[in-house]
Amino acid sequence: MPTSQQKLTISQVEARRLALSRQWLGGVRPSGDGEGLRAVLRSLRYLQLDPISVVAPSHELVVWSRLGAGAGSHLGALWWEERWLFEYWAHAAALVLTEDYPIHRVSMDGYPPKNLSLTKVWMEANEGLLAHILTRLAEGTPLPTDAFEDRSVMEWPSSGWTAGRNVERMLTFLWLQGRIMVAGREAGRRLWGLPDACLPPGADRVAVSAREMVTTAAEHTLRALGVARPLDIKQYFLRGKYDGLAEVLRTLTREGRVLPVRVEGATSATETWYVHVDAMSELEAIRAGDWHGRTALLSPFDNLVGDRRLTERLWGFAFRNEMYVPKAKREYGYYLLPILHEDRLVGRISPRRDRNRGTLLVEGLYLEPDVRPTVALRKAVTGQLADLAALVGATDVEYGETVPEPWRAALRRS
Repeated sequence: MPTSQQKLTISQVEARRLALSRQWLGGVRPSGDGEGLRAVLRSLRYLQLDPISVVAPSHELVVWSRLGAGAGSHLGALWWEERWLFEYWAHAAALVLTEDYPIHRVSMDGYPPKNLSLTKVWMEANEGLLAHILTRLAEGTPLPTDAFEDRSVMEWPSSGWTAGRNVERMLTFLWLQGRIMVAGREAGRRLWGLPDACLPPGADRVAVSAREMVTTAAEHTLRALGVARPLDIKQYFLRGKYDGLAEVLRTLTREGRVLPVRVEGATSATETWYVHVDAMSELEAIRAGDWHGRTALLSPFDNLVGDRRLTERLWGFAFRNEMYVPKAKREYGYYLLPILHEDRLVGRISPRRDRNRGTLLVEGLYLEPDVRPTVALRKAVTGQLADLAALVGATDVEYGETVPEPWRAALRRS
């Protein structure tokens, strides 16, 4: 193992394999029970939440890709029964670990930041609405957004979709401040409650220092990504909240907790990546040839591909979410799942769940130009589609006309 002052050189393939190992996407699937799920979540640190559910909710797909269809039931128990997870804003709305509450408390205490002075002014002007919300929630019953009266005296100044949504805006701001939490969900709607009712007994609610937040979050991120540059660290977990990261990395390097790395084929000679010492045993095993890949379909918001720049730099895979692109300008399709095969992102697939017919429709399948459609790849992708169909309760998988004919014929025979 190199010292903290030396820079280890690893190949791009080794970097990819380390990322997959740290993301629980290499080798055989771990146990799909509650303990296996905890291990995966402690590595990832968050699951992004997204309202779009063309096939299944994104957070369920992330868990499925790593643990299989049976793990979803354990996710609900950790979320709503044990309160081992809670909803908050990481780099987006996400499920985060309750043990990380002291990290997120720093963001809560600092909201609204100075660049959102209008939010502070608006909340102060609408103290009556704020007090009304807290008083209603103090009654102890989780309440949806429409259970609160609009007692605002100042309209939320927006020309966009939030215009006039004063109650919703106040609830969101109080949530970001940690003064209220998501206590449950009903038909997809958030039910709001006070922290005392939403956090488990004994949960640590004391904020760490800003420096400790950056240090802990950086270490979490490096453990999750396997190998990363400072720019990549800033994009994962607590996006935009890594003030003083350069000095933190220097300190962690001096203390031997992270090691500088050069990734051949993915970086310039002067660009430094970092590996956490907790991942070094896995890296050493990979360099010794002890690594096994597998095939998985990934959510478009999966932790592995959440940073599009890193995905393209490390994997050579240009991925963008086309659901926000006008139909005429889409290159592939509205909803795309990247295809992971062994240690490469080999293509993308466009599935849609037809709930009326109980069918999983594959509208398109697109391999990267240099990927050969081998029998092994076809069987692996077919197996994942069958597993995905089982996850969402579909009884059949159909293939649309935009799936290449050789694939469509082969998939029908599978």
